[in-house]
Amino acid sequence: QVQLVESGGGLVQAGGSLRLSCAASRLTFRTYTMGWFRQAPGKEREFVAHISTNGVSAYYADSVKGRFTISRDNTKSTLYLQMNSLKPEDTAVYYCAAPKTPYTSPARSTHGYDYWGQGTQVTVSS
Repeated sequence: QVQLVESGGGLVQAGGSLRLSCAASRLTFRTYTMGWFRQAPGKEREFVAHISTNGVSAYYADSVKGRFTISRDNTKSTLYLQMNSLKPEDTAVYYCAAPKTPYTSPARSTHGYDYWGQGTQVTVSS
């Protein structure tokens, strides 16, 4: 069974930065497109960013474009999300996700992903 384990969340003041990590196991990481999603209390899970298998192509939600950067290290089977200029509205549980099969086209919907981590809490204070 594929395992995705997020880390790096925490409490930060507005304007601050955090770097999330997602360690993947039991899959050939370099062959999977990967995504980050987030879910705030009382809201649906929403797309944040996705990245191609080789890390060359990335796509971001408008709400985070220019502030967040998704990246990956295929030698370490790890996905990252660098978050800068954080805002209180970025407060949420952040999840990394992988599709069921390798070389799947990147998706912005939760329906495009089958494997999810347990999530890591990010809280931004004003």
